[in-house]
Amino acid sequence: MGMAIDSLPNDVEALRAFALQVVAERNGLIVKCEAAIAERDAAVAENARKEEINAQLRQLLRQAMGIDPKSERLARLDPDQLRLALEDLEQASARGEAEEDKREPARAARRPRRNRGHLPAHLPRVHQTIEPESKVCPCCQGTMHVIGEEVSERLDTIPAQYEVIVTHRPKLACRACDAIVQAPASEHLIKSGLPTEATVASVLVAKFAWNLPLFRQAKMMASQGLDIDRSTLAFWVGTAAAELMPLYERLKAHLLASSKLVVDETTVPVLDPGRGKTKTGYFWTMARDDRPWGGNDPPAVVYHYAPGRGAEHMHALLGDYGGIVQCDGYATYKQLAGGNRVTLAFCWSHLRREFFRLAKEGNAPIATEALARIAELYGIEKEIRGTTAAKRRDIRQLRSASRVEAFRLFLEKQLERVSQKSKIAGAIRYGLRHWEGLVRFLDDGRIEMDTNIVERLIRPQVLTRKNCLFAGHDAGGEFWAVLGSLIETCKLQNVEPQAYLTDV
Repeated sequence: MGMAIDSLPNDVEALRAFALQVVAERNGLIVKCEAAIAERDAAVAENARKEEINAQLRQLLRQAMGIDPKSERLARLDPDQLRLALEDLEQASARGEAEEDKREPARAARRPRRNRGHLPAHLPRVHQTIEPESKVCPCCQGTMHVIGEEVSERLDTIPAQYEVIVTHRPKLACRACDAIVQAPASEHLIKSGLPTEATVASVLVAKFAWNLPLFRQAKMMASQGLDIDRSTLAFWVGTAAAELMPLYERLKAHLLASSKLVVDETTVPVLDPGRGKTKTGYFWTMARDDRPWGGNDPPAVVYHYAPGRGAEHMHALLGDYGGIVQCDGYATYKQLAGGNRVTLAFCWSHLRREFFRLAKEGNAPIATEALARIAELYGIEKEIRGTTAAKRRDIRQLRSASRVEAFRLFLEKQLERVSQKSKIAGAIRYGLRHWEGLVRFLDDGRIEMDTNIVERLIRPQVLTRKNCLFAGHDAGGEFWAVLGSLIETCKLQNVEPQAYLTDV
């Protein structure tokens, strides 16, 4: 109110009106200030909450990358645990936003929303229109017309539902003679059985893609009034596996024609009725993924069940394969290098784990230095992933080869300094003993530094193993391998496994 004193009105009523105006303006400013302060306090609280979540997130990421800042020791977080922790943090953040939205709806409307992406075009659209209660103009009472619209899309879910397909095959008879005609029954996977092929496929995918044991699926069906025993589901699975066996063998032959394979094995508990306990079977796994260097062959995986871990089972998987085999340092794999057919490349991730275990136990400067040097090599690999094999080789020769050689000299020097019976000496000897296979990636752009692709593909079977506890029979392990191979290959190629198996 930039008004001089001598310009104030002399009239009492005018002066009173002026004073009331000043009070009203002051009250308005106070309300605005209080609103601004409240908004500032809310923003400060929101920032503090987000900073707390971000701090927890940074801590989790440090652990996932291998660094625990509190103890200054290496501490790696299991990937599944990391995902669970991230989910909890994201849920906490969403809850905070939801509570604020309820308190201040107007502010919620202004809140920038995260990018939700786009819903797939192949999903069916159900259109609904929300119109004003009246099309009459509130001003002149004229009829209003459409000048535009806002369109939004939300994802809806229809719970899984079962239906019964009733097939009629009428019989036709000739009145002039005794001829009778009827269309032949269509071929079914389960002869004279209840399920369609789509139902069988859903059972297979639920168990071998999403890790739902058959007894849980039977309970889920029972909740919808379907009294189908677990043993019946098991019969469907066995029949499907037998039917899919030729396709599995074809997939295996296709992989064995590859120029490079990555192989590994993992345990599978199998029920041993004679002893009343479980025995140890093995999933021998071979995979191909040429996407990191732009190869033309599509990614694929084959699991092979065997009752043991001996060389005969490895040969049963690989046969007369000739090409590059990338693997860990298991002695059985080294038998492949006896002739000129197979070139062995070893895994830097396994070498890294040797040092990681030591660094995790406590003060281990040699192991920590080794991990830092290996991390530099992985940093280069991250930069060149997706380029051609030739370019990868050139950059490795230019940037990685010198670092690899310096690392070898570092290991040899440290081996001379430490006790030969120490754990660090064992880790160093592991690296030097496998050195020829470890450095093979430098001369061939098709070779990765590690076998992580096959380890990632083993993980779904490990989850199935955790949920199912064990295979009931060696034949069950074989069926598991067949179905797991086809389903995981579908997932690798972004093919919806249930639609694929239904069609097959």
